[in-house]
Amino acid sequence: MVQFHCLNPIAACGLELFPDTYEKTDDFNAAEVALVRSAAMHDMELPKPLLAVARAGAGVNNIPLDKCAEQGIVVFNTPGANANGVKELVIAGMLLASRDITGGIDWVKENKEDAGIAKAAEKAKKAFAGTEIKGKKLGVIGLGAIGVQVANAAVALGMDVLGYDPYLSVNAAWNVSTKVKHVLAVEDIYKECDFITIHVPLLDSTKGMISKEAIAMMKANVIVLNFARDTLVDEAAMVEALKAGKVRKYVVDFPNPTTAGVENCIVIPHLGASTAESEDNCAVMAVQEVIDYIENGNITHSVNYPDCNMGVCTGAARIAILHKNIKNMIGQYSSVLGEAGVNIADMTNKSRNDYAYSLLDLDAPATADVVEKLAAIDGVLKVRVIK
Repeated sequence: MVQFHCLNPIAACGLELFPDTYEKTDDFNAAEVALVRSAAMHDMELPKPLLAVARAGAGVNNIPLDKCAEQGIVVFNTPGANANGVKELVIAGMLLASRDITGGIDWVKENKEDAGIAKAAEKAKKAFAGTEIKGKKLGVIGLGAIGVQVANAAVALGMDVLGYDPYLSVNAAWNVSTKVKHVLAVEDIYKECDFITIHVPLLDSTKGMISKEAIAMMKANVIVLNFARDTLVDEAAMVEALKAGKVRKYVVDFPNPTTAGVENCIVIPHLGASTAESEDNCAVMAVQEVIDYIENGNITHSVNYPDCNMGVCTGAARIAILHKNIKNMIGQYSSVLGEAGVNIADMTNKSRNDYAYSLLDLDAPATADVVEKLAAIDGVLKVRVIK
């Protein structure tokens, strides 16, 4: 039985995909697979049996990626599974910022006892009128799963859309509307756009990228939306810009003391992916990823190891090796197997930064002695017999 543990509640439609050979355990220390949403794992002691961590969502800041990699634990996420939910909230954020809908609703609540409220509303509504988004220029920073959907939806709403992504994938390029203008410098977004929305991962290189200097380049009365991570924006500088009238509205999905309650900040309580559909989609994708890894050794959507897929093993055995990305690893594996009289029928090796992954299909079963010798090679982090 493969033991799996849920560090957070995971949608039942995902967990139901586990075959009978998998069993849920309440003991994290016994788990071979961990499923997580927002639970902080950095201070956790990772159990020795743990093979995989699957994040039912895109962000992995709550998971110690390097620590997992060093212990041969593959970390998965579910990019795109919650993209539609976030996209819809971004569009809602643009509408809330361009027209003072919440201000108008609050006015009605405050005047609910007024018998002449209908007549009074005709006079009061001018304060909440706002502007339309059609014909306005939207800058999308980051054309990943969410950014592409936001860009395409904005085009459909009649906006003029600029997209910036120096790492634009082939898949994203195929999916983004031809009406989205791809710019090569993020400064073009800052200087030209009426709305700016950011959809990039939080890395050392992206932290605080919407800086005081970036804000200074922006058009007067710009609306900035942040549904990715709060620390992508220098929020102290953003509050200053709001107070100075440089920025019209700042819409953010991450409450914190810097922005909560600040005038012209629309702060949403992290609702981006909090839909029943998004949670279901993330759970299903996470479970599918770990099953394929446990059963076949295939890696899809890992954030600390390279993606690697050899389908289903049709040979006598398959060995999966997680190792450091250093020279002569494949040669050493071949030597160990050759000395044991085992032929490699098929193999693949992929690398990602400091780590690499090898799948070897053999024409004979892998003995305990062979596995032990492979595991003893300097740089090998974990050896697993799939079949």
